[in-house]
Amino acid sequence: MPGKYEWRGNRFFFFSNEGSPRESCHVHIKKGEKRTKIFLDPEISINYNYGYSTNELANFLAIIKVKEKYFREKWNEYFDC
Repeated sequence: MPGKYEWRGNRFFFFSNEGSPRESCHVHIKKGEKRTKIFLDPEISINYNYGYSTNELANFLAIIKVKEKYFREKWNEYFDC
């Protein structure tokens, strides 16, 4: 699970195999059975959500906005973009 980041027990990560052709830059978030996927391109947006509350999703969007450069760097570093 490359690009790992944690916040309050939630793991932010991406998979080694992100499709073929590879999907645009995004982050998966998981805690227990809860999971969501948030795209950074073309804009920061939620792709799907299973179990997270609206408040939790708002927190994740805020974190991704603040740490956007970090997530993009990790993505590009891993996928050699």
